Amino acid sequence: MAQVGEDRKGSESAAYVEALDALSSLITKRSRADKSNKGDRFDLLFDYIKILDLEDAISDMKIIHVAGTKGKGSTCTFTESILRNCGFRTGLFTSPHLIDVRERFRLDGFDICEEKFLAYFWWCYDRLKDKTTEDIPMPTYFRFLALLAFKIFSAEQVDVAILEVGLGGKFDATNVVQKPIVCGIASLGYDHMEILGNTLGEIAGEKAGIFKHAVPAFTVPQLDEAMHVLEDKASKLEVPLKVAPPLDVNLLNGLKLGLEGEHQFVNAGLAVALSSTWLQKTGHLEVNYLEQNSSLPEQFIKGLTTSSLQGRAQIVPDHYINNGSDGDLVFYLDGAHSPESMDICAKWFSVAIADDNQQNQMNHLVQNNSGSPADLQQRNQIGGSTKKMQILLFNCMQVRDPELLLPPLVKTCASHGVSFTKALFVPNISVYYKVGSHALPPSNSQVDLSWQFTLQKFWENLIQGGKGDVKNENAACEEFQDDLGLSVRTCENSAVFPSLPSAIKWLRDSVQHNRSIRLQVLVTGSLHLVGDVLRLVKK
Repeated sequence: MAQVGEDRKGSESAAYVEALDALSSLITKRSRADKSNKGDRFDLLFDYIKILDLEDAISDMKIIHVAGTKGKGSTCTFTESILRNCGFRTGLFTSPHLIDVRERFRLDGFDICEEKFLAYFWWCYDRLKDKTTEDIPMPTYFRFLALLAFKIFSAEQVDVAILEVGLGGKFDATNVVQKPIVCGIASLGYDHMEILGNTLGEIAGEKAGIFKHAVPAFTVPQLDEAMHVLEDKASKLEVPLKVAPPLDVNLLNGLKLGLEGEHQFVNAGLAVALSSTWLQKTGHLEVNYLEQNSSLPEQFIKGLTTSSLQGRAQIVPDHYINNGSDGDLVFYLDGAHSPESMDICAKWFSVAIADDNQQNQMNHLVQNNSGSPADLQQRNQIGGSTKKMQILLFNCMQVRDPELLLPPLVKTCASHGVSFTKALFVPNISVYYKVGSHALPPSNSQVDLSWQFTLQKFWENLIQGGKGDVKNENAACEEFQDDLGLSVRTCENSAVFPSLPSAIKWLRDSVQHNRSIRLQVLVTGSLHLVGDVLRLVKK
């Protein structure tokens, strides 16, 4: 494998920044729904594969290909973990990344190291740059990343490559695969409708585009409209399509799934079916679950219970807050961005904060069983009066409809006795035409907040309407200046901050100025927002 070219001198981090800048040059500023440019021609991908000499390599790969609206990332993560624990060398390609682009390429459960990433990146980039023409232009951002994944996995000689579809299926860059071992379709719902179609049937048809002639496929229980389309597409291609049942919790021998949430048992069931079929079709019959109903192989259990995936049902305490403070700040992160996933997110958050509150009460009782009477009195005064407050930190892409996203979140939380004291609306700090933390805009840059004000207005009407008293939101709102002199607009139930750092500073200040509160902050609506929060909180 060629090393990083000698003309790229300097430190490794500087070389990495240079690679990210080159990658950023492939990001088009067009809407993904814009089909007017030549780069959207799917057939170009086969030209790129020829240029990179990857035809035989892709054909030889033993691939598991997974599409879906929600749960496909979790399904791929479970599947990778199962097969890695069965002793195979694994490659996993997922999207999007949350903090570092290398998260998209995992070898044996770990993000690819910087050195290997740089070597493979420049090998692909330089060859494409040299061979592309006006008729065959440089691939766009995601297409390049998919091509890079094929190069990495072939060069690293993985036993199995698990590929998560980026968008849709039929025309996704990963769909250059002609003969996968097995395909999977995770739960389907309404998302990316501006590209995939306005009905569940149309969306299912796009996802079923990954089906290949006679290649076995699995899906999960779907609504009839989607299932009929999947079955019709499968029948035309002679695809043996089966529905994988949700995993029975009793098969885990008392252990917990590595990914939180009841919905993960659906994804785990699909992962078990995909893994078992891959083992069978590749001749590894020593670990086979297909003929068993009463128990899971030990390797499967370990794979399912040790899986991890950032930004999905993830709980991150804010370590910036002084540990000596009795107040606290905890972020609950989930990248839900469809109506169905918002409902699932709300259920998870409601259960998670209930468990958290119960654990804190137990810890408080244990602490109060020791110490002097004076200590006990002080702890009771402080700990006993700790107030838990739920805060929503939200943003979503403008192509999404807040009228479809926010009501199920509010309704499902309310059904569990959870209501938000305040909703904070912020712009993402990641910019969509640059990759990497070096591409973040200056904290004092002027940002268009019109979309955040739209979200705020809908939220105020939603919450006040629930109280039967819709007020003039403008009359009930006021503005103040943050520490950078930027305007913050606050209303009765919400606030718009000019930046994510200013919103997090406000949360931290609130806890430090009131030691008797515990803020439980749900971060959702956008995986980009979740990644931005992780980047700030984990510094």
